[in-house]
Amino acid sequence: MKRVLIAGMHHESNSFNPIIAGEKDFSVIYGDDIFNYLRPNDATSGIIRTLQEAGYDVIPTVFARAVPNGEVDQNFYYRIKEEIINRGKKAHLEAPLDAITLSIHGSMRISGLGEAEGDLLEALKQEFPETPIYASLDMHTTMTERMHNYCDGFVGYKCAPHTDCTETGVHAARMTIFALENDKALKSAWVKVPIIIAGEQSATAVEPMVSLIKALREVEKKQGILAASYLMGFPWADNEDSSIAVYVVSEEDQELADQEALALAELIWSERYRFTFHTETYSVDEALDVAFEGVKQGPLPIYISDSGDNPTAGAASDCTQMLKKLMDDSRTEALSMPILYGGIYDPEATRACKGKVGEKVTLTFGAKFDPMTSDPITATGTVKSYLEGWGGQIFPKGDLALFHVSGVDIVFAEQHVGYTLPDMFEDLGVDPRRVEIVVCKLGYLTEQHEKVAKRSIMALTKGNTNEDLKSIPFKKVKRPLFPLDDPFEYDSKENLIKKEEK
Repeated sequence: MKRVLIAGMHHESNSFNPIIAGEKDFSVIYGDDIFNYLRPNDATSGIIRTLQEAGYDVIPTVFARAVPNGEVDQNFYYRIKEEIINRGKKAHLEAPLDAITLSIHGSMRISGLGEAEGDLLEALKQEFPETPIYASLDMHTTMTERMHNYCDGFVGYKCAPHTDCTETGVHAARMTIFALENDKALKSAWVKVPIIIAGEQSATAVEPMVSLIKALREVEKKQGILAASYLMGFPWADNEDSSIAVYVVSEEDQELADQEALALAELIWSERYRFTFHTETYSVDEALDVAFEGVKQGPLPIYISDSGDNPTAGAASDCTQMLKKLMDDSRTEALSMPILYGGIYDPEATRACKGKVGEKVTLTFGAKFDPMTSDPITATGTVKSYLEGWGGQIFPKGDLALFHVSGVDIVFAEQHVGYTLPDMFEDLGVDPRRVEIVVCKLGYLTEQHEKVAKRSIMALTKGNTNEDLKSIPFKKVKRPLFPLDDPFEYDSKENLIKKEEK
């Protein structure tokens, strides 16, 4: 029976967010306990089930995951890395490992260290030099030389929003199985494409991504190709590796992998001007004018994305710019239902609502983690509901409060959470389907919110996930880089990065 070591490490790290994410922000699962957490739309679950169905012995180590945030605490990362290595060494002593298959993000960064995935892969390859390593990646991976040099094959998600996580884990596991069963040393090609792009301009249900993903799938049908990925990068991390990557894995033909990767790189470069916002997108004031006018006409609810402070892209989630405008706008109080606002990350303000449901309280909230973008708000309002230990199996649980003031129902969160599900509002006692305006700290809406929203508007607010990439004060990215620089010449062959010979 072949033995495959597995591990998972998922975090999207926003270098413009001053928060350092640590142990309290992560859900960490150790060893065999992961088998109790298999779930839909999860790469780790796809890897495990596929390997087990093939009759392989799956050896779990550590699985760490958090909502995107600022960079990760170095000591916490080192503990996770050491635990993975030590569990791997113990398993290898019992019987040799045949392969390592990982579920990793690709844009996790460590405070004072830099990239996490390349560091982990290098450590694993140094400890197990004869053991091939394969991995699934998030579509918003920032590919690096260390990642390329120390992994034998990657495959990334092909859907944004990411609805194909399980399928990508299955793909990574099948790549592992193919290599082991056929005794193949897989070949991979990486081509850099000097573009940074916000996820809100590269959703895969619209062009040009529809055609680009179709091209990937056509390449994967070709004889000798095992995987083809567009890794779109993560624009809100200022580092020298920032760019789109094309990554192709072949059975054993380097020339074939190079050829297909170069063609895919030229294709996405040719489409660079077609990446645009497909949601209605306006400045903050325009977004409010359009939404309030839309309430008169229907249908409802109208969703507004507070896009500059999106925690699912690593923002602090405590900016008050949009909220303050809503509270100060006379049209807010004129609505028949309070505006539902999700939300503000503020542990202190959240806990101050505990035991106060139905009471009036005066609170100061917001701008405690990111005081550079907005100011705290002090207001007297009513606590409408309070939930202790809210959350699912995967992320750390925390309390939630619903605080009503100036015509707005504000969600306060004790943990750095994403406002990705209508369930959060429903659990707090508000049905978003009956509200006229819902404001979420998101970019594009999740599939679940899309089903509720009758109209979707994106407001270009300020924050750590500012959608106007040209306005971001990058210091480390390599130039030229589109759209920061334009026009400039691009030669895909000059950007084909060869693996270092070991």
